[in-house]
Amino acid sequence: MMRETPQAMDVALLLDWYDRHHRDLPWRVSPPMAQKGAAADPYHVWLSEVMLQQTTVRAVKAYFEKFLSLWPTIEDLAAAETEDVMKAWAGLGYYARARNLKKCAEVVAREHGGRFPESEEGLKLLPGIGDYTAAAVAAIAFNRRSAVLDGNVERVISRLYAIETPLPAAKPEMRALALGLTPADRPGDFAQAMMDLGATICTPRRPACSLCPFRGSCRALVTADPETFPRKAAKKPKPLRLGAAFVAIDSSEAVYLQKRPDKGLLGGMTEVPGTDWSARRDGDTSIEAQPFAAPWEPCGTVSHVFTHFELRLSVYRASVGHARGAANGWWEPIGSLKEQALPTVMKKAIAKAIPQAFKAK
Repeated sequence: MMRETPQAMDVALLLDWYDRHHRDLPWRVSPPMAQKGAAADPYHVWLSEVMLQQTTVRAVKAYFEKFLSLWPTIEDLAAAETEDVMKAWAGLGYYARARNLKKCAEVVAREHGGRFPESEEGLKLLPGIGDYTAAAVAAIAFNRRSAVLDGNVERVISRLYAIETPLPAAKPEMRALALGLTPADRPGDFAQAMMDLGATICTPRRPACSLCPFRGSCRALVTADPETFPRKAAKKPKPLRLGAAFVAIDSSEAVYLQKRPDKGLLGGMTEVPGTDWSARRDGDTSIEAQPFAAPWEPCGTVSHVFTHFELRLSVYRASVGHARGAANGWWEPIGSLKEQALPTVMKKAIAKAIPQAFKAK
């Protein structure tokens, strides 16, 4: 018989399912590892959770392992050069996360002796840590009873309770329901079990409901089509912004680069010269906006979608006989472009002008 609401027995079934079917992830202490005495490393948990915001597990694995090889401890990360951190982050997107990552590491190392606060309240006082990350670190690293609500958990909760309120307005209700389900025992495993359930069983399309440990109490399974949850408010169309990018290459096959201002969109990242576009305004798209005199030629456009807008850049290329440019830039050999802190949109612009740029050995 269908139970109207999930109960403690459902949570026990979920944890049993997690013990058998958990994902093995490089930052995770799995149930078998925990049984052998392993404990979660707060640095690993925090680093992975910051990286996983707006990014897939598949994409994050290599970055996580790279960061640990470069900076094995939070003290190592705190002592690193900001430019090196930005270079290692390049390609993950949402670059404010990388800047806050460095700031947070410095605060933890300097003010907390290299140890993270164990409470949600203490964690939220650190740079770049909001409600979700604080709850995740508190639960997974310190086994604190916290409401961990990522996209996967939102989907599970919305279906369990057939929540009609659309996101994002439903988040407070979902958070309260998630906390109500969280057991005092194994709250970290419960949080990770909910994440895994959403990622592998309670998927956005064609969920495997027959395999779900919550199938005996899922309201959406009985009263509606689970795929219709969570309800979402209609999305507003993203505005299109325009700009230009200028890719110069000299006779030694080096590309002219410069650093963006530390604050603002893509702050502190590396770029090719361009016009003054932003989320709120267009930049000049004409060849007259060239950063310095050179035989510039148009070579097409590239598009990139940010969180709040789409950007379309007109790309120009110039071959120059010798190095020239503004005082704040430098000439980078094509072979080392991959090592620079170039955001994806800048890689697209360079590749449009120099198709072989990121294929060079």
